Parts: sequence; structure tokens; C-alpha cells
Amino acid sequence: MLYLILKAAISGVIIAIVSETAKRSPGAGALIASVPLVSVLGMIWLWRDTHDPVRMASHAGATFWYVLPSLPMFLLIPTLLKRGVPFWAALAGGGLLTVGLYLGMTAIGPRFGLKL
Repeated sequence: MLYLILKAAISGVIIAIVSETAKRSPGAGALIASVPLVSVLGMIWLWRDTHDPVRMASHAGATFWYVLPSLPMFLLIPTLLKRGVPFWAALAGGGLLTVGLYLGMTAIGPRFGLKL
């Protein structure tokens, strides 16, 4: 249980650092957020828990393919905000787009040999 709390605390600190940095400098906050910290931490925790190179390789490969459908969200949200769409609606639109693209990726990916 202590291990789970430690993982959550470290992850939470990173999110706090990103949000506090972004208050002062949106670009610097975006840079920190764009570093795949969550993915790297997830791989560290997975490796510590399993020491399974096959599982790790599968996880890392699937992460790459799942990042791709999330990227358009980062174009849609600022576009909507610049057009006057309220933040929560823009965020919801970006989230719905991402979910739709994730569903498309899971449906189409295996047809191209992707193991997700």
C-alpha cells in the first residue's frame, strides 16, 4: 500500500509542477507536459513490478500508437478557444475527438498488425 501511495504522490507532484510552471510560462509548462513523464514513470513502475521485458516492449510499443490519436486534441482545443468556445466545451470537444480516434485506432490497428 505504501508503494501505491508513493507512486501516486510522485505522479501528483509532477502534475503540480506542470500546472505551476504553466502559470508563469505557458511554453515552459507545455514543454514539461510534453515530455512523456507519465509514460516513463509508468514504464518504471511496470518494470519494478514485473521485470518482464516482453510486457515492457509491448507496453512501450502500444503507448507509441496510442499517443498518435491523442495529438489532434492539442490542435483542436486551441483552435476552439481562439474562436470563443468556452474552455470546458473546448476540452470536452478535444476529449471526444480523442476518444473517437482511440476507438478508431483499436478497431483499425489490429488490421495492420498492431498489437494494442
